[in-house]
Amino acid sequence: MSKKKFKKVLVVLGGTSGERAVSLDSGKACIKALKKKGYIVSTFDPKTKNFNLINKKKVDVIFNALHGRDGEDGVAQSYFEYLKIPYTHSGVISSFNSMNKIYSKELFIKNNIKTPKYVSLKKVHFKIKSILKILMKKKIKFPVVSKPINEGSSLGVNICKNKDKLFRSINSLFKKYDEIIIEEYKGGQEIQVAVINGKPIGAIELIPKRFFYDYKAKYTKKAKTKHVMPARLSKKKYKEVLNIAKKTHQVLGCRGVTRSDFKFHKNNFYLLEINTQPGMTSLSLVPEIASYTGLNFENLVEKILLDASTDR
Repeated sequence: MSKKKFKKVLVVLGGTSGERAVSLDSGKACIKALKKKGYIVSTFDPKTKNFNLINKKKVDVIFNALHGRDGEDGVAQSYFEYLKIPYTHSGVISSFNSMNKIYSKELFIKNNIKTPKYVSLKKVHFKIKSILKILMKKKIKFPVVSKPINEGSSLGVNICKNKDKLFRSINSLFKKYDEIIIEEYKGGQEIQVAVINGKPIGAIELIPKRFFYDYKAKYTKKAKTKHVMPARLSKKKYKEVLNIAKKTHQVLGCRGVTRSDFKFHKNNFYLLEINTQPGMTSLSLVPEIASYTGLNFENLVEKILLDASTDR
């Protein structure tokens, strides 16, 4: 659709996930940018009313500013498809597969994209004594990373240096989640790549003040991580990580904007995950990468908007 057909924009923000606060910040920033660009903007928060109450007659396009569960995992996208309203970011299946760390890792491996070795654990089948045998069989050594299979913004992520810390982490996670993932910890540089409309635009390096790039490091100014743009890589390696991110975007069938998170360890890039709804706050990485390439925030938001569509 052309720009002329996108006059009335509904920004969907907030929601009920653990990333609600970040989504509200992202949404407010995008609302401001869209208004500056001359769009008629309204808002919708699925925490206060059901998606079915969106009035499709008053909306040309949806800008999806949700983060986390029910906004990033195909649930919101399913409603948008049902309403037949074009929406930004990835579609139902690609959103679901990208959000689910097990499905996405299976796709990474199938397509020869390096990712840390892992095991998945279901609460219903789990026996604490068996975990060390499973890790040994998979040749996964400490330290390891334990996390939920379908959260974003590093929620619930723990780095476990020994079995005691791992057991505590598992017990804690199973109080809230039915399935978790344990993967091999990779040291090295934190590299994140933005892809917009299928084209990788740049790679940024993160140097967290904290032990790793967790929720506080991402969204707390006091714990602010040092950002190095462009990432400190050779030209050859910089190009390589851009190409891996592009391939990942394509493999998962994503559209709009994605951000792929890597560890550069012993001259290899290990893909941790792909984010189909990356943050659009003042501390977010995609706007920073875009700015370095000459694409300001307002133009970035509009570029994402103009790629909106439905899967069908």
